[in-house]
Amino acid sequence: MTKNEYEKSEEKKSLSFVEQLVEKDISEGKNAGKIQTRFPPEPNGYLHIGHAKAICMDFGIAEKYNGTCNLRFDDTNPSKENNEYVENIQSDIEWLGFHWANIYYASDYFQKLWDFAVWMIKKGMAYVDEQTSEQIAAQKGTPTEAGKPSPFRDRPIEESLELFYKMNTAEAVEGSMVLRAKLDMANPNMHFRDPIMYRIIHTPHHRTGTTWHAYPMYDFAHGQSDYFEGVTHSICTLEFVPHRPLYDKFIDFLKEMNGEGDNLNDFRPRQIEFNRLNMTYTVMSKRKLHALVTEGKVNGWDDPRMPTICGMRRRGYSPQSIRKFIDSIGYTKFDALNDVALLEAAVREDLNMRSTRVSAVLNPVKLVITNYPEGQTEEMVSVNNPENEADGTHTITFSKNLWIERDDFMEDAPKKFFRMTPGKEVRLKNAYIVKCTGCTKDADGNITEIQAEYDPISKSGMEGANRKVKGTLHWVSADHCKKAEVRVYDRLFNVENPSAEAADFRELLNPDSLQVISNCYIEEYAAQKQPGDYLQFQRIGYFMADKDSTNEHPVFNKTVGLKDTWAKIKQ
Repeated sequence: MTKNEYEKSEEKKSLSFVEQLVEKDISEGKNAGKIQTRFPPEPNGYLHIGHAKAICMDFGIAEKYNGTCNLRFDDTNPSKENNEYVENIQSDIEWLGFHWANIYYASDYFQKLWDFAVWMIKKGMAYVDEQTSEQIAAQKGTPTEAGKPSPFRDRPIEESLELFYKMNTAEAVEGSMVLRAKLDMANPNMHFRDPIMYRIIHTPHHRTGTTWHAYPMYDFAHGQSDYFEGVTHSICTLEFVPHRPLYDKFIDFLKEMNGEGDNLNDFRPRQIEFNRLNMTYTVMSKRKLHALVTEGKVNGWDDPRMPTICGMRRRGYSPQSIRKFIDSIGYTKFDALNDVALLEAAVREDLNMRSTRVSAVLNPVKLVITNYPEGQTEEMVSVNNPENEADGTHTITFSKNLWIERDDFMEDAPKKFFRMTPGKEVRLKNAYIVKCTGCTKDADGNITEIQAEYDPISKSGMEGANRKVKGTLHWVSADHCKKAEVRVYDRLFNVENPSAEAADFRELLNPDSLQVISNCYIEEYAAQKQPGDYLQFQRIGYFMADKDSTNEHPVFNKTVGLKDTWAKIKQ
């Protein structure tokens, strides 16, 4: 094998199986080399990180192969859909950094789908069934046992046509009739056993109002919508593998209706399936996420504990970190449960490069520098981001009275405690070296104040600052800071895989998934930050201002800690 052949071979190995299939189609000249994908969410809820994986695939394939990706809303069930979801889906896709070529709706094709259904009835390929849903389900059979035909399966074509038109009237009763394809009740693929094509729904549609009363089912609308739009590769998740033969069959019928052939150059969308994203300590079911919101178990779709894209955005995740995580886990044909710690590691790595470093004290105790002049202040220089010099610096005020973390002091400390303890020196970050001289306690023995003396020639940047000490503590000036609320988040569920548990998922919720700390202090520079500004509270973790934050009452969400402490807790 030549070097060039080897390099091409290695490049081929690095491609996902989806990319390999797309490249094969291009090399074979299918669809004249055209690449067109689509992202087809149903507007019945907010997008979650599982959808983000599909977004990265659908838009990513189009970008890589100079194609187009359209956004198409699968709005065939008006009882669950509305414009709020439509608007938020668009916002989430744009936030992730993707851009669609066109926006389409399945409702754009309601007339075409209706005409196609009428053609199938006239061809004897579909019939109106007046059985109940329970009766239809009972007659379906099992994968190893053939189904039983409906008593309405062979009703006259004219009668089915008349009833189909009646289904689309305000007088039709929901559940009284459905239109079914006449396929094969003995087919081992259950989806072929006379699938339902249309049902009656009287809820006004968010786009078409009360124009329609009979709505197409997903399996009848989806493939045809792909066909109408010119989609070349319909990329979806593994649960649609058994739907693929039906997807192709309906397209066969549609091409027959249009009098089209089926050679290499005749257009036909190709369905490809990949593994969906499942993650530990959360659920991805829209039904369960809906329940969490409507039952008040969380504070809305954008609650930072939710796996929704808007929840992760509010919590402080960056779009780049989400995309990096999805790229790292890859695309396969096997479902897996991904550790949420992998996502958090990607977030941590990305935020380290983009976050502004600020000082905040979450569990404060007063530190008084007893030999520092009363009323004197100094502006200490703080580097915004040591990973990026271009981010510049800001100043933080130093004074006699400071707040430090209560955990950074121990009166009777062990040998390897390198923070503040009587008789030992530590550096106050960006400021001076100080030596603890003692502490004050209340009647119950609780420490209320710590005293220390500073070395005037040890200021950061001065010659005396070169003296080495083992501990460096962060701080804020008690007279030049703002009180803030900090929200600390833990896993939403107590068990690793709540979807696999027999218990009601509500019973598996972690009661300690949100801790609100109200007695925090942040430097004034940090208090000015807005949602969307990535911050690192030095020595604590990554944070972002919440939408509830105001000038009078700053509120910050903890995005992720500086290190993965969960793994240690779990052991």
